[in-house]
Amino acid sequence: MLRALAIACCLAALPAFAADTVPTAAETAQGWHSLFDGKTLQGWHSFGQKGTGKDWSVVDGTIQLDRNLKAPDADFADLVSEKEYENFDLKLDWKMTACADAGVMFNVKESPKYKYTWETGPEMQIADLVCTKPDSYTLYERSGDLFDLISSDIENVNEHGNWNAIEIIVDHGHVQFFQNGHKTVDTTLWTPEWTALVAKTKFAKMADFARFHKGRIALQGGEDKGVPPIRIAFRNIRIKELN
Repeated sequence: MLRALAIACCLAALPAFAADTVPTAAETAQGWHSLFDGKTLQGWHSFGQKGTGKDWSVVDGTIQLDRNLKAPDADFADLVSEKEYENFDLKLDWKMTACADAGVMFNVKESPKYKYTWETGPEMQIADLVCTKPDSYTLYERSGDLFDLISSDIENVNEHGNWNAIEIIVDHGHVQFFQNGHKTVDTTLWTPEWTALVAKTKFAKMADFARFHKGRIALQGGEDKGVPPIRIAFRNIRIKELN
């Protein structure tokens, strides 16, 4: 009961936003389509599961995670798209409670061989401004970074409770990240330089990390960090496949 009241108070402190889940006629003509209908989790499932974990729901036109720190991993397992994508432009908005921490991954391969999305999928880190320990204090692990690999030249994430707009473009290995209109990462996968970069990180021990040229989009279920309740919301999730 106390936990429920805390969540309610936290939500009340966050301003309400209407989610624009349907692309305009002009956007549709340009090839954009929504990955979230604003009402259900159709088109998504929890990684390695048939359905979605209990900590995920739809609230006020957003995909929302209410991270229960005592729940089993299956309840907050990362959400992944039903469809795999290769070359694409992905846009979405996110916000979170104080000190929360998550990420958006791509080229994720789902198989019994893998326990986690990040074993295969590169991650755009999203995290509360400065507050998250240790990530937001660490280069390569701040919001907008290519997690553990490339750090943005500035930190331009909005403080918790405010929406942030991000964009991930993957075009034949050329990867660009944008956060609140600022380009934070520009790199190319599968080059000798990329291989050398990965070799210096923990991902060097993961044989299939960033090896796949096609895979699922993943919304990370959050880490055991932050000030309870840990809540993360996503809206306006849309994608355009590139030729």
